[in-house]
Amino acid sequence: MAVGIIIHITVGTEKRTEFFSQERIRIGSDETADLQIYTPDSNESGIWFELESTDGTYRIVEFAQGLNLQINHSPIRRYIAVTDGDVIEVPDSEIAFAFFSLETKSSLIRTNREQPQISRFIEEAALESASTGKRDDAKAFLREFVRELSREISLTSKLIALVLVIAFITGVLYIGFAVNNELRQSRKQSEQQSAIISKLEEKLGQTSDQIGELDKTNKDLMKQVSLAQNLRVDYGGAVALIVGVYDLVDKRSGKVLRYADPQSFRPNPYEPMQTEDPSRPAMPPQIGLTTEGNGSTVEYDFIGTGFHVGGGYIVTNRHVVQPWEEDDNVKQMMAAANGRARLKRLVLYFPNLAQPFPVKVRQLGGREDVAVGTIDPAMLPADFPTIPLDTDLISAAIGKTVVTMGYPSGPDRLLAMVDDNEAKSINQRFGNSRTNLINFLAQSQKIVPLLTQGFITDLDANRIVHDAKTAEGGSGAPLFGQGGKVIGINFGVLPKTQPQTWPFRSSSLSIF
Repeated sequence: MAVGIIIHITVGTEKRTEFFSQERIRIGSDETADLQIYTPDSNESGIWFELESTDGTYRIVEFAQGLNLQINHSPIRRYIAVTDGDVIEVPDSEIAFAFFSLETKSSLIRTNREQPQISRFIEEAALESASTGKRDDAKAFLREFVRELSREISLTSKLIALVLVIAFITGVLYIGFAVNNELRQSRKQSEQQSAIISKLEEKLGQTSDQIGELDKTNKDLMKQVSLAQNLRVDYGGAVALIVGVYDLVDKRSGKVLRYADPQSFRPNPYEPMQTEDPSRPAMPPQIGLTTEGNGSTVEYDFIGTGFHVGGGYIVTNRHVVQPWEEDDNVKQMMAAANGRARLKRLVLYFPNLAQPFPVKVRQLGGREDVAVGTIDPAMLPADFPTIPLDTDLISAAIGKTVVTMGYPSGPDRLLAMVDDNEAKSINQRFGNSRTNLINFLAQSQKIVPLLTQGFITDLDANRIVHDAKTAEGGSGAPLFGQGGKVIGINFGVLPKTQPQTWPFRSSSLSIF
């Protein structure tokens, strides 16, 4: 049986296993050492320690005193036996030696039979490695292990193992084929399901779009149904009843023109005159006007509608603030007497506000029947509404819904909203003065604009024709589009009672 020792050397990250069978082994950094360790430190040069075999046991017989070698973390001493697993370390370095014997002997238990085959093939592998000088001990050990295992296993066992291996490989291949086939079928089903889901998502998108369109249509319908009511709540307080008085004066002297008739005949320009020939237009009676005498002055009152657009600015019609320009009878009287009209009073009344607001005319339209006036914004409440203007006229299209808000028929329509007995009482008290009547209605908070809803029936660059009902006094009223903004100003009525409106886009009048 071979005798020797296996030394496992560790130097930093490098590791190696060597087998020695000689009786004396010298280990160190010297070139004469049996196991030479290279180190750049000059203090570690020379022979570090020597091992000597006595009856198969290696002992430490010599060692360098200056290296302070340690065995199993204890100081090294002479004649210490080296057993399996002992480790000798060089302090302050990464050098260590681990020792393993080829045969472990017992001093108490002995056997007369040969050592097991496993011990012999390990010894043979170690001897082969030592004798040939090969450094790959692990490969030699593995090779010998395989040889020995092959010799120990019987032919029957080998055949059984081969059959098992073949069966295992076949099973793995079968399972792999089955799994692959199942994956292919699953992938195909997944693609079909994805296609179905895509079609369902497409239909769902179309349905969602249709629902969105229906929702939009429903919202538009609800908005149209509640448009007038919402406008009354939001902007009804900003629509004003305009009341004014004008008289006629001589162009040269500026004196007030009076009726020469002692009876002070005073025609009402708002009532048509009767003629004997219905085919001929009505003409005023030839009554002379003069600046002398005690006859009644030529004086008229008028009404209309205006609305607040912010900053104290009021928008209305030109003929509302200058009604004499639209009255042929008054024009003839002025031409005959060389007179002109003079605006004596121009005020407006907002709903829920008792006091009248004096109006100053700031600008008049040219071709368009539009006028802009101003009131003192300091007199308005802090939260007073402002009516928005839709200058782009997005809502101006034939068939679109429109709402007008004004004072058609003036105080007559306002009185129609109260009790009959109360209306008769009010007429008896103020029937001779429309100005006093309107003042009383304002004090009683009975001035409320009338809302009428209709549709745009015709449209061009200069006019918006709609069928929302209106009458005298509704001139200057705002016309709201479906967007809740003003798209024009009412100024006239067609023969078929369809009102006409000036759109903002055709107006050259600067509002602000």
